[in-house]
Amino acid sequence: MTASLLQPLVGAFTDRRPQPYSLTAGMGFSLAGLLLLSVATNFPTILLAAALVGVGSSVFHPDASRMARAASGGRHGFAQSLFQVGGNAGSALGPLLAAFIVVPQGQGSIAWFSIAAVTAMLVLVRIGHWYRGHLARRPARARAPGGYGLARWRVGVAMAILLGLVFSKNFYLASLTNYYTFYLIETFGVSVRSAQLHLFVFLGAVAAGTLAGGPVGDRIGFKAVIWVSILGVLPFTLILPHASLFWTTVLTIPIGLILASAFSAIVVYAQELLPSRVGTVAGLFFGFAFGMGALGAAALGRLADETDIAHVYRVCSFLPLIGLLTAFLPNLQKKA
Repeated sequence: MTASLLQPLVGAFTDRRPQPYSLTAGMGFSLAGLLLLSVATNFPTILLAAALVGVGSSVFHPDASRMARAASGGRHGFAQSLFQVGGNAGSALGPLLAAFIVVPQGQGSIAWFSIAAVTAMLVLVRIGHWYRGHLARRPARARAPGGYGLARWRVGVAMAILLGLVFSKNFYLASLTNYYTFYLIETFGVSVRSAQLHLFVFLGAVAAGTLAGGPVGDRIGFKAVIWVSILGVLPFTLILPHASLFWTTVLTIPIGLILASAFSAIVVYAQELLPSRVGTVAGLFFGFAFGMGALGAAALGRLADETDIAHVYRVCSFLPLIGLLTAFLPNLQKKA
């Protein structure tokens, strides 16, 4: 909830009053959550630690997305992809760090990762200096041109469709990021460490797909990328529940690559629709994505308890069909 519901509010606030050093503050919340998690001895303390990390995410993402766009030189898709791939790369490394550091060394080893957070805070202070200078050079009350002449209701419908696409994407990703290791252990009898390595392969493909989606969108248009990334993954998701261990591993690579390319394209497309609300859009879509991931994990966990994990993957394999809604998105012509 702290990672989802706060983000649009933070984005709306910083659209009106940009905060150059908010990224450093956000990383400070994440640092506090990490340190608390390393010493937590009961469930409420773990929840508080997770909430602090969520607050850090909410403070960080809206302004970070805006700063990436400001630094893009017009290559908005590339900048958004490069920004997002950092988070996906961290997510991909998570299972490896859990398998090779936290599991053998214990809970206290989580505190070691605070070194990365402190280093990031130092870097973000310098970025804050740059952004403060950028704001000072910007004309007073400057507003980004945009809207593409679309009626307000069409913009609203397009935003609702984009949120629906994020729902399908993140609900399916939740099934893999949260239950893939259990699926491999239950279905194929692999060890915990082997399952974590398989998850790393999938999350690495997600990181690569995130990096590719934005630059391709800069060249061919973001609606085209959304079409390919949402519907193009359907054949692979339909085959996955019936595949052997080898082919399960192979199939998760194109699934991660194709599906992940959607998010940066969706965010930039939405920012093109509302160019004066870049932070609000980023907060809305990052927050909604995290929320759908969390709700998806809970709903799919309940379904897995009542049936089995293999049934979860059979049900989720049809989620990319929601991508047909892309047909109702307006065509945004690239500006010269």
